Amino acid sequence: MQFCCESVNGSCIKSNWSSNIRMSMYILMVCIIMATLAGNLTVIVSIAHFKQLHTPTNFLILSMSTVDFLLGCFIMPYSMVRSVENCWYFGELFCKIHTSIDIMLSTASIFHLSFISIDRYCAVCDPLRYKSKINTCIIVVMIVISWTVPAIFAFGMIFLELNLKGAEEIFYNHIHCVGGCFVFFSETSGVVSSMISFYIPAFVMLCIYGKIYAIAKRQARSIKDAASQTQIRFEMKHHISPSRERKAAKTLGIVMGVFLICWSPFFFCTATDPFMNYSTPPILLDALMWFGYLNSTFNPLVYAFLYMWFRRALKLILFGKVFQEDSSRTQLFLE
Repeated sequence: MQFCCESVNGSCIKSNWSSNIRMSMYILMVCIIMATLAGNLTVIVSIAHFKQLHTPTNFLILSMSTVDFLLGCFIMPYSMVRSVENCWYFGELFCKIHTSIDIMLSTASIFHLSFISIDRYCAVCDPLRYKSKINTCIIVVMIVISWTVPAIFAFGMIFLELNLKGAEEIFYNHIHCVGGCFVFFSETSGVVSSMISFYIPAFVMLCIYGKIYAIAKRQARSIKDAASQTQIRFEMKHHISPSRERKAAKTLGIVMGVFLICWSPFFFCTATDPFMNYSTPPILLDALMWFGYLNSTFNPLVYAFLYMWFRRALKLILFGKVFQEDSSRTQLFLE
């Protein structure tokens, strides 16, 4: 992600913050990293272990939690050192790898959310044919696309230096410094990358969830009608729970909202900063980047507050009951 270091004669200047400020920043960022790792690891173990949670939507959530866990494990610690020290100590090649994975994971998150919105649309709007439409094969394809497309996009852009197209002179003469690690966007690449990584998928998700909300409200009203009793009995016979599907759509809508709130300021600055002659303060860009990282910390908290199965799974994991025989068949909620 973008970070501009101060430089003298082309070399990085280490931050001049006091030791107390730097220590406070390290403590805060370590707490964020640990919360991210612990929360997402709990989601991963819960869905992977308990057979009752082996559903199409939860497999997508499992994959998305893996994205967030990897961000906390491989990206945030190095970004922490860069943010506090204002310099990059890990070499130019690893800088490119780190930046590529950073962009890949943030893009993969919104790809997962886009596919989850499609899954919820099918579940709420066409529940009778949901299981035939969204099967294991389709979920695997969604997950593969959510990982491979962001990977090709991110590594291709950074290692082929497509982000510099049209602004190479500005970067190498005025921005680049030895000991710094950041990604620089030209006007064109900033807009294109923001559209692909954020704005287009976000617009699609908002449209889909808008339709889900409208249909869910209409279904809720129809349930009150006496004429809908036959439909309700049919749904019960075929193990369809409209209320549960609507609740899942609502919960994942909140997850999507958290993602948009956390990442929209950063992507807005990424798209507009080249048009403002790169006048956005580096410390602001760095703060917005960490605000985006917080999305990976907040997701498990959303599940903890809104999903009963997550709270029960967490208790079983903390007390070590997942190591008992047949613990994977534990009923976390009523069918």
